[in-house]
Amino acid sequence: MEYDYIIIGSGFGGSVSALRLSQKGYKVLVIEKGKWYKSKDFPKTNWNLRKWLWMPKLKFFGIMKVTIFKHVGIISGTGVGGGSLVYANTLPIPKSTFFKTGSWKDLNDWETELKPHYKEALRMLGAVKNPKLFAGDEGLKKVSQEMEIEDKFETTNVAVYFGEENVTKKDPYFEGKGPDRTGCNFCGACMTGCRNNSKNTLDKNYLYLAQQLGAIILAENEVIDVKPLESKNGYKVHLKSSTKFFKKRKTITTKGVIFSGGVLGTIKLLLKLKEKSLPNISHKLGEEIRTNNETLVSVSSLEKDKNFSKGVAIGSILNTDDNSHLEICRYGEGSSAWKLVHFPYVTGNNFIVRILKIFGKIITSPIKYFRIYVLNHWSKKTVVLLFMQTLDSTLKFKRNRFGGMNSSMSSGKKPSPFIPESKKLVDSYSKAINGVSTSFAIETLAGIPSTAHILGGAVMGETRNEGVIDKNNQVFGYDNMMIIDGSMISANPGVNPSLSITAIAEKAMSTIPSKNG
Repeated sequence: MEYDYIIIGSGFGGSVSALRLSQKGYKVLVIEKGKWYKSKDFPKTNWNLRKWLWMPKLKFFGIMKVTIFKHVGIISGTGVGGGSLVYANTLPIPKSTFFKTGSWKDLNDWETELKPHYKEALRMLGAVKNPKLFAGDEGLKKVSQEMEIEDKFETTNVAVYFGEENVTKKDPYFEGKGPDRTGCNFCGACMTGCRNNSKNTLDKNYLYLAQQLGAIILAENEVIDVKPLESKNGYKVHLKSSTKFFKKRKTITTKGVIFSGGVLGTIKLLLKLKEKSLPNISHKLGEEIRTNNETLVSVSSLEKDKNFSKGVAIGSILNTDDNSHLEICRYGEGSSAWKLVHFPYVTGNNFIVRILKIFGKIITSPIKYFRIYVLNHWSKKTVVLLFMQTLDSTLKFKRNRFGGMNSSMSSGKKPSPFIPESKKLVDSYSKAINGVSTSFAIETLAGIPSTAHILGGAVMGETRNEGVIDKNNQVFGYDNMMIIDGSMISANPGVNPSLSITAIAEKAMSTIPSKNG
């Protein structure tokens, strides 16, 4: 069967593409390597590792993938709906700096050009202000007061249907064309998968509507090759099962291809294809990989009467200066698996110094650490402090001999989990909630920072010498081939990037004519 477009990946870029192309009359196939999860399928807590983590070699087919490189540890989403299944719902618009820096800065007046597309993305994703503050948010507000910047504290714009708590109603977003929705109960479980049908994941908007128009979604399949047809009027896409032991291969022809598998999917695949199937892809592929220069530190409260798991995943934010901000993240009650890979939070120039500091903290405060690791319910007493900056540095990903990718430094300062501004905020927040701080093991032991926002690797440029794609997301060197996902992001947004990916995808789709002209 031949399609007009095959979209590889069903995250924010792929979902937008699926709907807009379907509306324009094209025959669309979306290929997703993850599983198709309904609300009832998500794990009740993250102790259910098979449904939470994506580790196919262990037969874990969950919604979250953890990938560790030399320079960064990456958390990403897998499944129909991509990162929307596991992200924290927040939808901020970046500051002006984002639109005026990076390889794309001279290609367009991006802030003006993207303004209507941001508006449409906010509408489609059902973004509203978080209406309630809970214990974790009140702690951040207290920090803002002590820093005398309370005017910089605000609730977040989130993709959540609040409605009437736990009450299911007909589609409130798309004039009845969308699925029924249930009002948020503030359980805090957004990042393990919303079981309450309240989170506006992509399978409830873009993908749902695309299906009504005939788009096909093929889950649990992974693309392994894309080859131009001999006629040069289309491509052969080769795929195999991503979840079965016996992986029967298929070949499908299409007139156009859109890569939307995120940095870890798209860049890894294209680096492989550049060696043989798609040799004309720009040599810039894999360059200008960015994070939001962030740190993730957990703080566990010793207060007995407060529940820090209540709320949406990220309900508040504090803009600490022009380049930085702090967000409060939470997991639902019972989702305490993270504590197994958390060590006491310390900073230091080398491994030995940090190990000595860890033992020093445990020896001097054994009761506190016994409480947070053994006695307390971790998720009920813990928030994760997500600190982000707009300051820029870039990595480069290359394909290794085993078919994976390796990271190396490209420009700027090496990413670090030990940022002085972050350390001060962790100390302030710990004091505000009477808490003890811990951190992901790779940060504390190896000094490798974590991120949920890996971006770039297929950036925009004026020519193939400056970028992999042009300002309309078309791949240099190939007709009817696009890249629309986080790998297209060509500067540091300094904020959660999902909304920006959605808006840029909307803009890219606006350049595609209707099938019938």
